[in-house]
Amino acid sequence: MSKEIKVGIMTLVSGVILYFGFNFLKGSDLFSSARDYYVLYDSVDGLTSANQIMLNGVAVGRVKETRILTDQNNKILVTLTLDQDIPLTTNTVALLGDNGLIGGKVIQLQIGKGSAITAGDTLKGNKQAGLTAALQDKALPIMTDADSLIRNLNVVVSRFKQTGDVLNQLLTNVDETGLALRATINENRRNLTGITTNLSKLSAQLVETEKSIQPIMAKANTFTDSLNALRLGQTVTKANQTVSELQAMLQSLKEGQGTAGKLLKDDQLYNNMNQSMRDLDKLLVDLRQQPKRYVHFSVFGGGKKGKKAAGDTLGNGEK
Repeated sequence: MSKEIKVGIMTLVSGVILYFGFNFLKGSDLFSSARDYYVLYDSVDGLTSANQIMLNGVAVGRVKETRILTDQNNKILVTLTLDQDIPLTTNTVALLGDNGLIGGKVIQLQIGKGSAITAGDTLKGNKQAGLTAALQDKALPIMTDADSLIRNLNVVVSRFKQTGDVLNQLLTNVDETGLALRATINENRRNLTGITTNLSKLSAQLVETEKSIQPIMAKANTFTDSLNALRLGQTVTKANQTVSELQAMLQSLKEGQGTAGKLLKDDQLYNNMNQSMRDLDKLLVDLRQQPKRYVHFSVFGGGKKGKKAAGDTLGNGEK
């Protein structure tokens, strides 16, 4: 064989090996009786050829092809190749989801009860929320709270900044006040020294004045005590005199002296006054019952007759 023939044979063998190897790496088992099924999805979220098809956690096939159907609102037609003879039904669902924590996409077969289907039929397609979507759903409220917390922290920090500015201004004013006080003290140091000296002299003079005033205060206290004793003696004398006069008056009343004493001691005077009051009461009663006996009016003369009648009445009354 010539070298050209050998090179041609080697090239052909290499091409065949390359073809089978490429398809093998794509997940196609060239020596098995694989069956193809189809699934329609609105989107496949990064599903590619050679992604696994799982049934109850076991790989039973691979994705063979994904194709966009422009005549059906750009839906995605996915071709599934099952390596094993698995009976599928009309209620079988090809659930597209995430392949755990390692990333990538995987199709989970969920076989429901129903009549059997054959290769080339279309399965029902559905999507499940993957780990990334779940994390996003969980992280969204956290991110919202974190954003709110950050805004609140920004507000607090801004307020602290304003407080810091106020404190800095206050400290500046305090420093300026301290400098002003220091300058004032330095300027008035001599005056303060003179005032302190004068206060010391005044204190010494007050001490001497206090020593001079103490004898005068002692004499004033003695004079005040004497006045108080004199006034107290006069008051006691007047009180004793008043008590003596009251005792003499009470003794006179007991002995029946004077008008008040006679009223207290003379029973005859009391009886006479009671008799006079009873006679007066009888007279008033008779005057009220028979007024003509005591009073008489006459328009045309008869004055003497009236008087005589009145006199006769009085005489009769006395009789």
